[in-house]
Amino acid sequence: MDEAVPAAFNVLKIRNRQMDISTTTRTRGADILWAALRQAGVTRVFSLSGNHIMPVYDAAYGQGIDIIHVRHEAAAVHMADAWARLTGECGVALVTGGQGHTNAMAGLPTAMAGEVPLLLLSGHAPIKELGLGAFQETPQVESAAPLVKSARMARDPQTLGLDVLRAIALAREGRPGPVHLSLPTDVLEAEVVPAAAQPQAAPRAMPLAPEAARSLAAMLQAAERPLLCAGPALNSPEGMLALAALEAKTGLPVLLMESPRGLRDPSLRAATPLFAEADLIILLGKALDFTLGFGRTPPFSPAARWAVLEPDAAILARAAQGLGERLAFSAITAPLAGAQALAGMASTGHAAWAAQLRAALDFLPAEWDALAGAPEGPIHPVTLGHALRPWLRDGDVLVADGGEIGQWLQAMLRAPAGGARLVNGVAGAIGAGLPFAIAASAARPGQRVLAVMGDGTFGFHMAEFDTAVRHGLPFVAVVGNDSCWNAEHQIQLRDYGTARAHGCELANATRYDLVAVALGGHGEFVEAAAELAPALERAFASGKPACVNVMIKGLPAPVIRAA
Repeated sequence: MDEAVPAAFNVLKIRNRQMDISTTTRTRGADILWAALRQAGVTRVFSLSGNHIMPVYDAAYGQGIDIIHVRHEAAAVHMADAWARLTGECGVALVTGGQGHTNAMAGLPTAMAGEVPLLLLSGHAPIKELGLGAFQETPQVESAAPLVKSARMARDPQTLGLDVLRAIALAREGRPGPVHLSLPTDVLEAEVVPAAAQPQAAPRAMPLAPEAARSLAAMLQAAERPLLCAGPALNSPEGMLALAALEAKTGLPVLLMESPRGLRDPSLRAATPLFAEADLIILLGKALDFTLGFGRTPPFSPAARWAVLEPDAAILARAAQGLGERLAFSAITAPLAGAQALAGMASTGHAAWAAQLRAALDFLPAEWDALAGAPEGPIHPVTLGHALRPWLRDGDVLVADGGEIGQWLQAMLRAPAGGARLVNGVAGAIGAGLPFAIAASAARPGQRVLAVMGDGTFGFHMAEFDTAVRHGLPFVAVVGNDSCWNAEHQIQLRDYGTARAHGCELANATRYDLVAVALGGHGEFVEAAAELAPALERAFASGKPACVNVMIKGLPAPVIRAA
């Protein structure tokens, strides 16, 4: 819980004008809230209504900020998460207090681990009734605090705009992440006098000093087999531009490390063994954690040196303790600033190593080619991947979620040129796929959104097909249906044996496609490989939120090794 003004903020005087507050018979805290969101550049809010935020809904008229009204509060947070990743805005989720807030909290760990700038606004019982048994009185700030960068309660309607602006600035600062602000109804309903000079909060700048960038660039140039590993914060419009510039300057691929499977991420394909050969590993805002084996030896060479660009002093100290003398360079800097600074100083010089890395990243087993269009069913995940490839055009968005099927399809499919890939991220929690797809459709109108997921994932937020239909947001969700929580089932088989595998079964061949149809979308049911292409064609042609329900083989995630 953080009730004090965060030290990370520089409070600047705003341009010499008033905040643009809607003209009504009176100005309330709720009006100040919307004005602050507009000032921060917010254009869309994801929300589920409720008693405590009815003043906010009333004040929303004429504000020019769209509200996408969802069916579950956690889905609102997931949609705000995806919206932020794809647009560069701070995502905003607006929910009611009490159980609405606690429902929404389920989406926060995914955004936190995904390093996504997000503001969760939750209605709250009135301040004047706290401690008296108020309706849905809940310790919201205390419950959210461990899951966000900062959790606070707005207490003064006159400073509510500044509270919002500070929260958004903090969400963007350093390593981005979610921030929570609770909104008591008496603060929202209170009349206020519009401030003549509303303060503006800005994130604390965390640049990489030029001399540090030159030193790191020299270290990179001197290495023989360097690896560049970027954290999830750089999977944003600005971040991807910075990584592209860095790749162009160095000739080296930059590995975006955002999978909970870390070095076993099938997206790396055959590149995993090369981590052991690296003599320099540069972490661009990528936390040294379980996904990198904590930097231990093995999997890394004891002779490898490390360079860590990190916005969080505590995480940098943790890396220093774990790496010891192997830490050759470190700096406190924001991930984007660090990547941009290094790109400005770096040069080429690792052609053979870069070619080896790229070949490993592009490698797929030759025997997978024979699975294209394989006629027998149930359908192999690789067969499904082959069928999906033609449906990703330049600029399209790929969403990948789920356990084992998600890993197969992340190995098979890449984000198209000019497009984007959204995955459930380092948190490893499945279920965000459908909300991600809906937000992607809103963020990239006119572009295809292909979401691939397992049947377990689909069940979390299937009601959001109603949201997509109401708001006219088409996408195609391809469900790999093996009638099982297969990731957990594979753990049971591996660790305890077939005789002790239980509790992971789902109903056989559930018709998730009919769920989509019942909620106003389009549905396809596929049992044979030959049916995939026409089913996908009909799904995309429908112009609706669509579910292609594919019966697949339940297989463990692939481990790809070059011959």
